[in-house]
Amino acid sequence: MLELAGIGPSPFACMLLADLGADILRLERAVADAAPDVTWDLLNRSRHSVAIDLKSRAGRDLVLELCEQADALIEGFRPGVTERLGLGPEEVRSRNPRLVYGRMTGYGQQGPLAQRAGHDINYIAVSGALWAVGRAGGPPVPPLNLVGDFGGGALYLALGVVAGVLSARATGEGQVVDAAMVDGSASMMAMTHSFLNSGYWLEERGVNVLDTGAHFYDVYETSDGGYMAVGAIEPQFYAELLQGLGLDPASLPAQFERAQWPAMKERFAVIFATRSRDEWTAVFADVDACVTPVLSPREAASHPYNTARAVFDLDGAIQPGPAPRFSMTPGSVRQPPRTPGSGTREGLAGWGIDETRQAALRSAGAFG
Repeated sequence: MLELAGIGPSPFACMLLADLGADILRLERAVADAAPDVTWDLLNRSRHSVAIDLKSRAGRDLVLELCEQADALIEGFRPGVTERLGLGPEEVRSRNPRLVYGRMTGYGQQGPLAQRAGHDINYIAVSGALWAVGRAGGPPVPPLNLVGDFGGGALYLALGVVAGVLSARATGEGQVVDAAMVDGSASMMAMTHSFLNSGYWLEERGVNVLDTGAHFYDVYETSDGGYMAVGAIEPQFYAELLQGLGLDPASLPAQFERAQWPAMKERFAVIFATRSRDEWTAVFADVDACVTPVLSPREAASHPYNTARAVFDLDGAIQPGPAPRFSMTPGSVRQPPRTPGSGTREGLAGWGIDETRQAALRSAGAFG
């Protein structure tokens, strides 16, 4: 697989695929003789970085040659950029009709916003996902760049490319995968739209079951400034929650009596504020009440929940391990991210470009 280096969602999609075993060359503007220093730019791990000048004829021709043996190519430029470079889907198809051409954009390849600049916050604003995140009476709250870049973008791109490759192996025909972050984040709102369609969800922030409207699905501050996450939706979990908090169900309104949710939230907040996060963690440690401590990223890396499953690699810089897990073909971090361009020799050699050919490409300006 080939990656025309970009930022954010496209390298993350390639990281996921490379961790799971895909042989990917990351092609980017860089120095071909760069020292292979570890950079800890985690999105670029598990694959070689190859220096290339896409604006040079020799660089473009090398990419097309590599496409002849690739299953897929992934790019994250604005629509039309690779076409202007002579590396668009039609040029690639003429060299390899089986190749899957994965395209990562915010607004898609066509449409009135296709050429408009944007970031995660803009894409999820247009899809309706941002509007729904926030507390009652307050503004929408950007959920980091998880929903657009990585959820609605990279994950849909990776899935689309894998599906495209499977189709190409069956039919002999590749295709273009148009992964837009607006499309993906809108798709992720399917359950919310289901609730809206049924009348179960009100189109208001912070008043519904999953958006901090319910007292049994929220975070509560503890006496030491920590937080506990509560997600006791089902009645059996809610009963355990009430017991842990020392509340008698007979003296309380029904769990789903929406009008009582604000008062119950205040009552829960007072109770949680009486103990520290560690004390509440101990109270609910062995109880199915769906109550857990809210951990910082660094706390999460060393927490027993995660160390038992080796969710994070703690050797060197902290980084999440490959996901998902496979029983027969487990993924691995095949190499740490290194200086851009430092994998030129080794990476190209692995794709059949020997030292003699590389010297000629260097003289022709393919590496910049």
